[in-house]
Formats: sequence, C-alpha cells, structure tokens
Amino acid sequence: MKDTITAVRGMEILDSRGNPTVRVFVELSDGTQAAASVPSGASTGENEAIELRDGDQTRYLGKGVLKAVKNVNTVISPALIGMSATEQLAVDHKMIDLDGTDNKSKLGANAILGVSMAVARAASQSIGIPLYRYLGGTGARRIPVPAMNIINGGAHADNSVDIQEFMAVPVGAPSFGEGLRYIAETFHVLKKILKSRGLATSVGDEGGFAPNLESNDAVMDIIMEAIEKAGYTPGKDISIALDSAASSFSTDLTSAYDLTKSGAGKMTSADLIAMGVKWVDKYPIVSWEDPLAENDWQGFKQFTEQVGHKIDIVGDDIFVTNTKYIARGIKEKTANSVLIKLNQIGTVSESIDAVRMCRDAGWHYFISHRSGETEDTFLADFAVAMDGGQLKTGSASRSERIAKYNRLLEIEHDLGGSALYYW
Repeated sequence: MKDTITAVRGMEILDSRGNPTVRVFVELSDGTQAAASVPSGASTGENEAIELRDGDQTRYLGKGVLKAVKNVNTVISPALIGMSATEQLAVDHKMIDLDGTDNKSKLGANAILGVSMAVARAASQSIGIPLYRYLGGTGARRIPVPAMNIINGGAHADNSVDIQEFMAVPVGAPSFGEGLRYIAETFHVLKKILKSRGLATSVGDEGGFAPNLESNDAVMDIIMEAIEKAGYTPGKDISIALDSAASSFSTDLTSAYDLTKSGAGKMTSADLIAMGVKWVDKYPIVSWEDPLAENDWQGFKQFTEQVGHKIDIVGDDIFVTNTKYIARGIKEKTANSVLIKLNQIGTVSESIDAVRMCRDAGWHYFISHRSGETEDTFLADFAVAMDGGQLKTGSASRSERIAKYNRLLEIEHDLGGSALYYW
C-alpha cells in the first residue's frame, strides 16, 4: 500500500513564547513526507490532556520536551510503522492504547497529537487532496468567521485587565477576505487610538494590545470607538466576542472571584453574572467564552439561562474538548457552545468526536488556537473541515497567527464562488 507509514520521528522546536514544543515528521511508502507542530496553552483547564515536560531545570527552565520526543521515536514510531496513514481512527486509538491513561500523561498529549496531526497531513498529501477536504469531505467549503483578539488581558498580558481576550468579529462581512480586512483595519485604528492617549501598544501572547486601562468597561468602550472610527457599525458589521478565562481570576475555581487587577474587587458568581448580563445588554456581544470558572457549573448554567438565547456561551476550561464533560454540559444545559482545541484532548479523532457531539446536540462549536503557537496551519484546514463557522486564532500581528489567516485566504481563493461564509 502506498499510504503505509514507514517512519515517524519527533524533534524539539520552539513555540511562539520561546518555549519547547514537539514537531513530528511522518513518511509513507510512496515517498510522502509531512510534518506537524504542537501548540501549548497558558490558560489551561485542570482536566486537559497532559503536556509532557522534562522538568530538568538545567534546560529551558524545566520546560524541555525531550521525554515526549523520545516517546515519539522509541514507543509510538515502532507501533505505527506498517499501519495505513488513511486509517486515522486506528492510528489514534493505537496511541491511546499505548499510553493507557485517561489524560495521556504517560506518553504526553504533545507527543501523541504531533503524530496524529502529521499522519492526517501525510494521508491528505498522499491522496492528493487538501487537508480540509481530506478531514471534512468533498462538501467542506464553509470558511469560518474569525474572532480576532485585539486586546489581551488576564494570563495573556501583564496589564490591569482581568478578562483575557476581547475579540472583534466581522459578522456583517460578505466573505472571509472582507471580514479579515474589517477587523485588521479596526486593529490598526485601535493602535492609533491607544497611541494618541499615551497607552501601550505592545502586544500580548496572542497579538492583541495589552494597555493598562482603568477598568474592564473601559476596554469595551475603546473597542466600540475603534470599530466606529474604522468606518464600521458595531453590531452590524463588527460585533464583540469575549473570553473571560474566569478560572484565572477565581480563587477556588468554583464560586469566588478576584478582579482586583482591574480594581473591580472581589465578586461572587452572582456578581459576575450580573455584570455579564449588563454587558450583553449594553454592547454588541455575540459570544462569551468561560464567563465563569471551570468548576462553577451552576454559575455557567445560570448565566446561560439568562443570556443564552441572545449569545453563545462557550465552554473551554469546563469542557476541555472532552466528550465526557461536553455530554454532562448538554444534559445539564450548562452552556450552548464548546471551544475545540486539539491539544486539550490530544488526537485529531477525539477532536472530531467532540465536534460531532456538539452537532448532534444542536450546539455551536468554536475551533481555537492556543496562546503558545507555531507557524503550523493545520488549524485553519481543520476549521474548514469541521464546518463550524467560527475560529479563534489571534490578532493581526505575530506571524504564527497570520499564518492561519493566510491559509484561510488560500482556501477561500481555491474554493472560489463555492465558498460559504456566515456566523
């Protein structure tokens, strides 16, 4: 068989934070060679699949990934050689069985995911079709609406803002290319506004600006100003998406919150929900990710009951791309949307299973990058393949983010008039 796996090898590279991560190369019997690089998160849920780090303080402050690389080369590689690259499910389950843990802590989710992605890419190249079509079928043609991170706070920036991501979403654009232009222009106008006020225009982990503003509300107001000064109508052309990453400012991950970074003080779940309801009424918000902490299931449900008919309530840390937690959320009506991150669960197949569960329940799902990224564009193809219509992949700066946007522009160009774009 021409798609038989003949070699799998890993190596240590650096991500966008300058920290080590895993790159995997896969070779097939027909001569196909493909590679994939694994992202890494800063704001992580406690139930995520485990990144295997070396812990050797003499290398990269303990963050090296030589153990994960060794697992690719000495454990995973021998087990996969001879298998068909087009049997993605079998390949992924072989690695899951080799690991034998619930959270991939033995071999490392970074080792397993690198192989999983590289195998999928090799298979698509061997067959001679784009990765998005290989993973999504011949009908894959919906380009996602980008939620562009324009202001960073929380764990992604050293500033006075509690909320981790403030995003501009071009819901009114006629195409992905035009939508990208809308929000890129808004990003640059926002920079001019910040500069005119003597505020920092340095960027955070995901490329958004990281100014010190007097309150979280002030961030929303300056974004509204930027949208309007860029020539767009808030709520019609461009809306706002938020990622609170509330676990990062929760003191117990359940019901107590500390927003003293911005001067808002300490809050309960009820206080945070009340603030959220007020914002949804005041600003053109279309989605809100992790508005409560990962163990605040009751708070999530209450917030969803109050505003879930108006916006997408997106679970990230609470669901960690794991069908076990997503199923509970669907049953308890905890949210109405799920964030899908490949490295939270650790294989391409399991990520697709999470998407399928959302579809079956009528929930939305958002494909997402991580704050520690690489130049790999797998995520862009995966977003088109999954037909979800929404994507988070950072700002209009930093090449590891722009690479994904440029890949989506390529896909839209290739699809021509058959491309779909809608929120």
